[in-house]
Amino acid sequence: MHDYPLTLTVFCYALTCAVIVFTDRFALPKRQRKKSRPPLSRRRAAMDILARLPIIALVFAGFFAISWRPLYAGAGAMSFFVIFTGISRAKYKFIREPLVFSDIALVADVFKYKSIFYANSLNIVFWTVAFLYVFGVSALYMYFEPSILPSNSKLFWVIVMILVADLPWILLFYGPVNRPVADFVQHLVGKPNVKVSTVRFGTFASVVFHFIIWLGRRREKIIADLSERFFAAVQDLIGHDADNKAPLIVVWQSESFIDMRHCGVDHVKLPTIDRLQKLAVQWGRLATVFEGGYTLRTEFAVLSGLVPDDLHIDASYPYLRASHYANVVWPTKLKNAGWGTHFMHPYDRTFFLRHKAMPQLGFEKMTMLDEFDHDPTRDGPYVSDAALTRKVIKDVEKQADAKGSFLFVASMANHGPWEPNRVAEKTDPVEIYLEILQQSDKALGQLVDHLNKLDRPVWLLFYGDHAPLLKSFADPFPDPRTDYFIVPLASARKPHHAPTYPRNEEPWKLLEALLRHANLQKDELR
Repeated sequence: MHDYPLTLTVFCYALTCAVIVFTDRFALPKRQRKKSRPPLSRRRAAMDILARLPIIALVFAGFFAISWRPLYAGAGAMSFFVIFTGISRAKYKFIREPLVFSDIALVADVFKYKSIFYANSLNIVFWTVAFLYVFGVSALYMYFEPSILPSNSKLFWVIVMILVADLPWILLFYGPVNRPVADFVQHLVGKPNVKVSTVRFGTFASVVFHFIIWLGRRREKIIADLSERFFAAVQDLIGHDADNKAPLIVVWQSESFIDMRHCGVDHVKLPTIDRLQKLAVQWGRLATVFEGGYTLRTEFAVLSGLVPDDLHIDASYPYLRASHYANVVWPTKLKNAGWGTHFMHPYDRTFFLRHKAMPQLGFEKMTMLDEFDHDPTRDGPYVSDAALTRKVIKDVEKQADAKGSFLFVASMANHGPWEPNRVAEKTDPVEIYLEILQQSDKALGQLVDHLNKLDRPVWLLFYGDHAPLLKSFADPFPDPRTDYFIVPLASARKPHHAPTYPRNEEPWKLLEALLRHANLQKDELR
């Protein structure tokens, strides 16, 4: 059959397309697939299939360019797409979101921080099997399948095929090519929705299309729109006169925090949370940007005050393009108003690109894991909230009250996995989670006590970033909303404070609400 190389190559490509279109459907469970499938005409359904063909062709060409073997190219392309589909299905099963283009930026982190991604199975056995499959099967094809590389001008044809396979990918990064392609793909995809795109185009094509949109997105227009709708002028932030000490705002983002008493777990004791409820000027349940993970999405929503839908394609990983949002986020506004801004997070500074993103978002100072005395073998996988509280108190003590201070603290103590013996004498993940929850509550109480003694107005915003991935308790959580509290402390407290009723809130409105309660904002946001 290799005597007819062109016919064989076309047949292998057609077969590859058929297999990929068939297997793409397994990226999502059947129920979710039906739920996410938009109403399509036959014409649109045909267009969605046709839209995948160039992507499949480029992957097929890549395998063909390194081998000049059509059977190998077909098998390689099928395996490539099926692997992406399998990863997407595994991710959805674990965290209820299919693979998104920004996940590719996290690949290195997955292997570097396997525990935090629940990826401890990526061990030597995994790599041995993967190595044997990729190189073993490739070697068999190279040995048994004859090459169809023309005998004349071999070098010329090799170069031509490499250009055919690789040049289209390279040109995506070239502005005059990228912009019209991105506009066309945007028209094809419509409003970015990863579940809808995965159903329409399959996993890998969806990843590619969303990446093209992200690459070609004109953020200047987005920022202009956001600025017009949300930007508060610097002069709208009130400073302080000589007779009053400058305020301190502490935002504590508590990892995987949710008051489990909402879920019927009555034996857990959280006295500080009960205390905050009585002290708060506003408290209640907090809508989650993402259930069970992706802390950065909630974090950015709080820091920016921006609705995730307004970020368009940037919403899945906003720190990749953090510099574009520098002038519309709260830390920058506060810094421009003369405040000190400090981000504290007891984890690796490169994780989620925070070492680049936070300075761009207006933080003058960062305190990360390398400034904590933490030994995982002695202290457990993450810095405890007790240790983090001591660091916060130490930092607050050093601050002068001549200018306003904004301290954003992102904790790590209660991040999963909740493995046996992480807490002494406990093996059940739920019991381990609850014990760490109570330890965190105790540390929070120490922080509140200290802040309440300061001789300046203090405002505390405490909230949970998302519900825990506690599958042995619930999968998914029946109500994934977390809790939040806006609490005046020290001289910010009114003499006759009365408890308030709970109020549902969104993360992007938290700092606006705090500034309004603190009377630190003259006018409503335009």
